[in-house]
Amino acid sequence: MTDIIQLLGDEAESLLGHTCTTIAQDALHLPGPDYVDRVVASKDAAHRGAALDADTVQHRPSRQYRVPVAAAGGPGRVTLGRRLVCPQPDLLRPGEHLRTGHRGGCNAVASAVGVVHAVVRKYAHRIPFLVKINHNEILSYPNFHDQTRFASVDQVFEMGVVAVGATVYCGSQESRRQIQEIGEAFEYAHEPGMATVLWAYLRNSAFKHEGTDYHTAADLTGQANHLAATIGADIIKQKQAAGNEGVELLNAIQDVYLSDAVTIA
Repeated sequence: MTDIIQLLGDEAESLLGHTCTTIAQDALHLPGPDYVDRVVASKDAAHRGAALDADTVQHRPSRQYRVPVAAAGGPGRVTLGRRLVCPQPDLLRPGEHLRTGHRGGCNAVASAVGVVHAVVRKYAHRIPFLVKINHNEILSYPNFHDQTRFASVDQVFEMGVVAVGATVYCGSQESRRQIQEIGEAFEYAHEPGMATVLWAYLRNSAFKHEGTDYHTAADLTGQANHLAATIGADIIKQKQAAGNEGVELLNAIQDVYLSDAVTIA
């Protein structure tokens, strides 16, 4: 097991022994085996999205979907093929990371539309698919913080996929277009009961200031989580918060910018 106290070091006592006096514990929606019943079941999405949430969060075998899909009962893990192929070249074979996810007890496999399209008939009855409908194409130089749509909701639904995923680079120059685009896609995905997952990552060069990276500042990632929930994400993927005071940084940068603008004018 991971030694949490050792990882936290000098901060272990203050962090683990802290008692919040400003927010009541019963006001928090904490993870737990009854999370779906407490939080997800009241959503207006059809039953299939709730079923995937139950599989992923509550660690229980899948229900039957439009295309029969039986998840491996397991720890609520989702495997991403891109992360698996790096140390093991054998996983470059088509469908190999799906087979690995199934054998490893994952509750779903997330991948791009082309990968799923190539193997969906072989694996759709073994493990649920989550298809990311957008991602950064990476090869543009210089690279910039934007996401490109590579699939439609209709396309992945007809393949028997039970959930759609997407990334929004919150704070980037193109973030407002991404938010609107993915919000519309998530609304459409909920109509037939598909679950929605958002990678709500921060991307802006201004978030790195004087040697400190504020991309994981709790107040900024919290706002990104809020935006994700606003556009209907059932599950939000966010990096672990580290530090705070990101908003203060942005306010300070804006004050300097406005001051310079007035001076120039």
